Amino acid sequence: MAVETLFEGWTPLARRLLAEGPYVSDATMIARAYQLLGELSEGEKVATVDAHPRIGEDPARLSRLSLAEQGADRLPELDRLNAEYESRFGFRFVVFVNGRPKSEIVEVLRGRIVRTRDEELDTAVGELVGIAEDRWRRS
Repeated sequence: MAVETLFEGWTPLARRLLAEGPYVSDATMIARAYQLLGELSEGEKVATVDAHPRIGEDPARLSRLSLAEQGADRLPELDRLNAEYESRFGFRFVVFVNGRPKSEIVEVLRGRIVRTRDEELDTAVGELVGIAEDRWRRS
């Protein structure tokens, strides 16, 4: 699967991965993505996170993969918490969903919204690589 598909676009992380490639395997590329997280600037992390669609986004705005992972149902409480999270941290909430019900994601979001910005940014980019790894494994 193409790097830009795994990471929802030509994010700073995807561009770095491509610049360093080719890799001997997709598993090696995913391992390198985890390593690169510590090398990205704050701005690169935010840009990478913000390329990913919101959890609970309007299904018409989701990529094919995100729609399959998140489902099309909407939850008003999730919309409210997403807005609060983005206002507090300045970037999108990202979590590995793939089939978990939105009610469960609401609880995860409630738990993460009280953390520090640095903790959340590091968690968010880590979750993105986890999502990319899952996409690669299922492809």
